[in-house]
Amino acid sequence: MAVICPKCGRQYDITLLDFQSHIICECGYKITKDDLHRHHLSFTGKADVYVIIPARYAAKRFPGKPLVKWKGCPLIQHVYECALKSTLAKEVIVATDDERIMNAVTSFGGKAIMTSSKHPSGTDRLAEAASLLGLKPEDVVVNVQGDMPFFDSEIIKEVSQPLFENPLIFMATLAQKIEEPREIFDPNCVKVVFDIHGKALYFSRAPIPYDRDKMGGTYFKHLGIYAYRRHFLDKFVCLKPTPLEQIEKLEQLRALEHGYHIFVTETSHKAIDVNTPEDLNRLEEV
Repeated sequence: MAVICPKCGRQYDITLLDFQSHIICECGYKITKDDLHRHHLSFTGKADVYVIIPARYAAKRFPGKPLVKWKGCPLIQHVYECALKSTLAKEVIVATDDERIMNAVTSFGGKAIMTSSKHPSGTDRLAEAASLLGLKPEDVVVNVQGDMPFFDSEIIKEVSQPLFENPLIFMATLAQKIEEPREIFDPNCVKVVFDIHGKALYFSRAPIPYDRDKMGGTYFKHLGIYAYRRHFLDKFVCLKPTPLEQIEKLEQLRALEHGYHIFVTETSHKAIDVNTPEDLNRLEEV
C-alpha cells in the first residue's frame, strides 16, 4: 500500500504489517494510522473532472501552432472539440496567455481563460487556471495538450479512472505501444518505462529500454495527457525543477525526482500530436 504524508505529500510503499505505530517522513512529520483514516475520509466527497487545455502562441519549435489551420479550423478548435466529446468532463476550458488564441476559442463558441504570460510550463498555466476557476481540492484536472488535434475522447476517461479507483493516486498519464520503429529514435517522441504495477520508472527522449542483446523488446511512447488531483497540482508546481527534468526537458520527471509516483495506463486509442511543422503531414492519416 502507499502511505501519503499529509504535510508534504511524499509517498511511501509499505505493507500494513510494516506500519506499526508511525513513520517519520523525510520532511520530519510523523505519519500515524489516524492520518491514513483522515486521508480516506477526505476523498469520500464527489470529485468533478475538468479538462484544461494549456495553449500558448510563442512555442519555440512551432510558433503560432494553436492557430494553424487543418480542415479549415485552427488546431486548438480540433483539440477542444475532441475533448468536448468526453461524457466524463464537467467542463472543457482553454488556458492561454494570448489574445489571438482567446479570440479564436470564443469565436467557435469555446470557453477560454486568460493566464499569466510568465509561466515556465503548461502545468503552471494549468494550476493557475484551476485556481481561477475555483476548483475543489479533490477535483480531477485533466491536462490535454493544445497540440493534440486528433484523439479519441475515451482517453480522458482512461487517464482519470485510476484516480477514482484509488485515492492514493495523485497523478496519472497514458502510454501506447510504439508501432513505427522510427519513433523509438525520435527525440520528439517521449518514451516511458513503468513497473508491473503501472508506476512510471522513467521518461526519456532516448530509446528506453536499451535492447542490449537485440531481443526485440516492447517500447512505449508517452501520450501528453495527464490527470491530477487539484491539491497535488498545486503542490507539483511549487516543487523545484530537477536535474533530469532540465536535461531531458520533460517536466514530469520533476515528480519522479521528488519521490512522487505517476500511474501509467496503457491505451490502444489513437492520438496525434503536432510538435513541428512536419508533423502536420501525420494528420493526413486521419
